[in-house]
Amino acid sequence: MSRSGSSESVIGPGGGFHAGFPDDPLHTAVWRLRSRGCWHDAAELLSPLATTDPAAARLRSSVLTEQCMFTTGGWEAAEDALRAAEAIAHTDDERGAAACERGHLAYAATLFGNRDRADEARSALGRSAALLAPDSRSRPLLDFRRGLLAQHLSRNATSAQAAFQRAHAAALARGATLLCSFTWRHLAAMAEENGDRAEARHGFLESLRIREELGYLIGIAPALVALASVEPEPEAARLRAEATRLVRLLGGVPTWLARRLQAAQDAAAPPPPDASAPAT
Repeated sequence: MSRSGSSESVIGPGGGFHAGFPDDPLHTAVWRLRSRGCWHDAAELLSPLATTDPAAARLRSSVLTEQCMFTTGGWEAAEDALRAAEAIAHTDDERGAAACERGHLAYAATLFGNRDRADEARSALGRSAALLAPDSRSRPLLDFRRGLLAQHLSRNATSAQAAFQRAHAAALARGATLLCSFTWRHLAAMAEENGDRAEARHGFLESLRIREELGYLIGIAPALVALASVEPEPEAARLRAEATRLVRLLGGVPTWLARRLQAAQDAAAPPPPDASAPAT
């Protein structure tokens, strides 16, 4: 993973663009909970509808997978929710969308769950690609997740960039705003790796702007850290300090970012006094 904060890149985009789920008060309540890291409560709200509605079941699965990626825990609950979503998927589009969630959970488990499920992730996303129609509303998310696999499991930067660009164009065309924040962020990270700091800064700024406008609170700290990687001091330090404040406000999530920020603080701290030295 690149130094530009791409641990955040394994975190799949959440609510606000799931195909087939109505933009109603329940969806709004679920979004507000998950955007603040209250994944269990969001999943509970969805539970009654998720027993019969394939889109609601997939959203519940996505909520719990997101919890795994931010906290590195809760894998069994996410797996159970995904199996339930797969069981009520009947059309090719529903099965393809469920397979996309299967690939994402396997990908997350490979990176955060200390289990090598890379082959399962590739197989599931391949199955999703075969089932989804070219104009399916789930295609942009599938392209994004295939980009993640290419970037972080296959280490194929060319394939990853092509997938992110397809996802970005489709997300813009469909108004999938939150997904745009993730595609902006990943294209920016690749620009930074290629030495184009101006393009990287533009992409990181766009990603942060979208997350702030949507109120995607759990995603703001990672976006701040990513932007800090291409800003000069003292602006970079200010961004990192704001990210630290937000992570603490959210109880230490994302856990991977909390560890990274703490390690950076420890490295910058002055050494402790030598207990054997005489007092002065």
